[in-house]
Amino acid sequence: MSILDNYYKIKKQLPNHVELVAVSKTHPAEAIQEVYDLGQKVFGENKVQELLVKYPLLPKDIQWHIIGHLQTNKVKYIAEFIDTIQSVDSEKLILEINKEAGKQHRIIKVFLQVKIAAEDSKFGLNKMEAKNIFEAFVKGEYPNVNIIGLMGMATFTEDREQVRNEFESLKGIFNEFSTTHQLSTLSMGMSDDFDIAIECGATSVRVGSAIFGRRDYTIS
Repeated sequence: MSILDNYYKIKKQLPNHVELVAVSKTHPAEAIQEVYDLGQKVFGENKVQELLVKYPLLPKDIQWHIIGHLQTNKVKYIAEFIDTIQSVDSEKLILEINKEAGKQHRIIKVFLQVKIAAEDSKFGLNKMEAKNIFEAFVKGEYPNVNIIGLMGMATFTEDREQVRNEFESLKGIFNEFSTTHQLSTLSMGMSDDFDIAIECGATSVRVGSAIFGRRDYTIS
């Protein structure tokens, strides 16, 4: 199937209230432009270095999301244009985003990444760490950051019940936090499990290989 066919197949599966983040990591600007031309405006990248290669080549109304682990020393390179940082996994990182956003006279949207997977390789805050950062935000401690949601990645497993339980745990945290300050976005679910994520309350899904196909190379 072509990228066009893949894209429309995914879009047909998404309810109107669920945002699609087209994950374009490892795919060239030409492929991103093809999906953009179909009407997609939100794209996700894992690595700052790769995003900085693509950004100048593509339309400036693209809403870029960083969805991979972000090092604090890389924030300054994207603070001028990044729409959303989904992978805030430490207080140190949110402080750096707040500082660099302030320099650009911007407010950057972020999600707190909560670790729900059993795998040690996954990044993320535990519930208490996320709660402490969220409470500080509600008190106004990060004036150039807007925490609008939570993000999580389920365990990479064929056990769909485990995946469902992990997504449901994140939905529970989302609901709890929203009693203090209403969050708008729950980002969970990727190409292999976004159907379960939507059933569990996701309002944003991150889909890459199901649109672009699987690629082995990385842009250097």
